[in-house]
Amino acid sequence: MVSYSIVDTGDSRSFPEDHPFLAGAGGEGEVVTYLGSGAITAWQEDPSRTAILVELTTETLGEVTGESRGEEGSNTIGFARFRVGDGAPSDLVELVRQPHTDPAALEAARMVLEGAGLQVSECFDFAGRILDRLIRPYYNEALAKLDEGLATADDMDLTVKLGLGYPEGPIELLERTGLHHHHDVTQALFEVYGTKHYAPARRARVAKKRAQRGMS
Repeated sequence: MVSYSIVDTGDSRSFPEDHPFLAGAGGEGEVVTYLGSGAITAWQEDPSRTAILVELTTETLGEVTGESRGEEGSNTIGFARFRVGDGAPSDLVELVRQPHTDPAALEAARMVLEGAGLQVSECFDFAGRILDRLIRPYYNEALAKLDEGLATADDMDLTVKLGLGYPEGPIELLERTGLHHHHDVTQALFEVYGTKHYAPARRARVAKKRAQRGMS
């Protein structure tokens, strides 16, 4: 059993409510987790720890640790529990590693998270990690096809649910969890990668402007 502690730095997107991971933390531990909106600025190097976890949103781990000649890597690991907008976080945690991340740190991080009932995937340090890079173009395309009149929102959602077995269609999912959140994620990815697939869809841009004006 790997012991761990948590440094709470403010609102956490990964753990907004009570969870076994939060309940299992102690005062000191082999692993320390910087959790919340201030995690990046609160992070401190500590070679005495087996692993240091830092919660990320759209940032890369390199923004925390710095980068040099592609040789970066230490006992610090980025992580994010996948979540769409205001929806409940999923049980999937994406661990972010660098070229020379300590394997013992990765193993300790995996044990801590899986011990709390979460599922873990590993990826290298790319903005958007795995899931956002895969699904945001899909959401953008669904929004664009709604604008083009391919089908109604209800028909597109129904087709995806019946044809692909998804529990929820793309339009209803984005509207339920907040289209303005989709704008924020895709805008961040578009700024990094510059490809049209990540450019925020028109409906997401409209939702963002309304949110900024305090309109629901």
